Amino acid sequence: MTDTEPRTSGTTDADTTPGAWAVLLPAERYQAERLVHHDVLELTGLPGAARPRPGDRVAVLVEEPLRLVALGRVTRAGAGGREDPDDPQSDPAAGALVVTYTRRALDEPVSVDGPAPDGPVAALDPARWRALADRLGPPPARRTWLVSLDLPIEAATRAEAVRIFWSYVQELGPRELPAFVSPAGDELAMQAFVLGVEANQDPEEDD
Repeated sequence: MTDTEPRTSGTTDADTTPGAWAVLLPAERYQAERLVHHDVLELTGLPGAARPRPGDRVAVLVEEPLRLVALGRVTRAGAGGREDPDDPQSDPAAGALVVTYTRRALDEPVSVDGPAPDGPVAALDPARWRALADRLGPPPARRTWLVSLDLPIEAATRAEAVRIFWSYVQELGPRELPAFVSPAGDELAMQAFVLGVEANQDPEEDD
């Protein structure tokens, strides 16, 4: 679930014990992380105070109420980081804090006791980090899902229809288009998702 190997940050001191940090995500960024799968979390525009070093452990939190949504480790900027969580083609930003996810709970965050961190990035007692990591427990078993996206497209040819389809997907994305998901082998359990949550697509049920 979590990696506990000593860091090798290239610093000149003798400290090889991984540090621990809390990262507090704004609500908008948390929603963006839920929409599209990313291997890393990149944060820019952070204050110039003490900064995490590569190898340090990170607990990713959100407020109102305070919840734990992910664990990760700091990696060097440029090691797969993305500037914009909604744009997978963007380049890593210079000086960004890049956290590689090691455990996600974005859809089922865990309640956290105590005050929120003082700022977007704050040092965390290693024992506190371990207690938070233990609250997540082991990752759930993975299974196969069937995910589909059906759009009625008017076009002269099949190739043109495909091009228009991808244009709509890029323009509207997961914030507007419903994706349909079901467990493999149980298509009758299909459910629509919009904005990362279940969305009723049957207008008769809204009456």
